[in-house]
Amino acid sequence: MNILTRLRSLRGLTPIRERQLPDVARSIAIIMDGNGRWARRRRLPVAAGHRAGTRALRRTVEAAIDLGVESLCVYAFSTENWSRPSDEVDALIEIFIETIERELPDLAREGVRTRFIGRRDRATPELRAKIERLEGTTAANERLQLWIAFDYGGRAEIVEAARRLVEEGVDPRDIDENAIASRLYAPEMPEPDLLIRTSGELRISNFLLWQLAYTELVFVDTLWPDFGERQLREALAEYASRRRRYGGR
Repeated sequence: MNILTRLRSLRGLTPIRERQLPDVARSIAIIMDGNGRWARRRRLPVAAGHRAGTRALRRTVEAAIDLGVESLCVYAFSTENWSRPSDEVDALIEIFIETIERELPDLAREGVRTRFIGRRDRATPELRAKIERLEGTTAANERLQLWIAFDYGGRAEIVEAARRLVEEGVDPRDIDENAIASRLYAPEMPEPDLLIRTSGELRISNFLLWQLAYTELVFVDTLWPDFGERQLREALAEYASRRRRYGGR
């Protein structure tokens, strides 16, 4: 039984001829939403929800490796998250550092290369140093590319790309999609085949606005700390049941 058949069987989907199906999603993006609600439902501090979310990230990365995913981009901290209460922001930064120290090195030993996209100028010196060190030590890994969007906003990314075009003096006649795409935060990151958002919210929240142009979207009710292999398989099964037309018929 091939992987498409296995994934469809998980959802009880009607078999579809292989030629009608897209390839299994090789590049995935996830909006990891619901940490705060998960904590409130358990009468725990919000920070407890964020820490549970880091464990969900590790589970999901390991499941993605097993399922043959090649690239995974996760929304960890948006440009708008700075407006949250200062104690929550401080806790998020602390948890982010803990994740880099405790969770990501184990994934590195499994062949995961970790890179960060977004602004870095507002991160603390300690956090910037840890980000750079992790990127350097995992640079040769090839099993899975993990992209972590930190202090990231899709609009800000496009504005920054436009600013670079102006600063470089690019002739307006030479500006096309490739010119903009090559000036994004991570031009080498593949455009996602599939975007998953957890917690039941039905929006993309300023995430990868350029890259999601033809991405398939799957929204799940599961809060992020409860997300894992089963939910990832179900999302992949949903993706495998669709036909991607890229604006055609």
